[in-house]
Amino acid sequence: MTASIRYEDAPPGTRLPAQSFSVTRSTLVRYAGASGDFNPIHWNDAFAQRVGLPGVIAHGMFTMTEAIRVVTDWAGDPGAVIEYGVRFTKPVVVPNDDTGALIEVSAVVGQQLADRRVRVDITATSAAQKVLGAARAIVQLT
Repeated sequence: MTASIRYEDAPPGTRLPAQSFSVTRSTLVRYAGASGDFNPIHWNDAFAQRVGLPGVIAHGMFTMTEAIRVVTDWAGDPGAVIEYGVRFTKPVVVPNDDTGALIEVSAVVGQQLADRRVRVDITATSAAQKVLGAARAIVQLT
């Protein structure tokens, strides 16, 4: 599959539309059910604090998934993402309230590669802290 974005229209420095994603405890419960990851650090404050966390945190893979949405929405085809990797740097702490946490994601084309591919550099923050490091995707363009 390939993106609807043309390679010629994505030079280095091209900014993708930024997005924000809300995550509540309810979101974490639904994600746990879908992923099968019922680790108590994702739903039990007392347990999370006992293991040294500030409270319940979002699943790392959930955070990673929300971040790549900026790229797949821009590309127009999730199948255009041919490689994606991140380093988890800080957890997304999710308060037990109706507001939850906000994951803010921006991205920029960092480099044009061979075969009409681009490297997209992604920045994801929550509570003014970078939550993903070395977040990059390789995208096949038309």
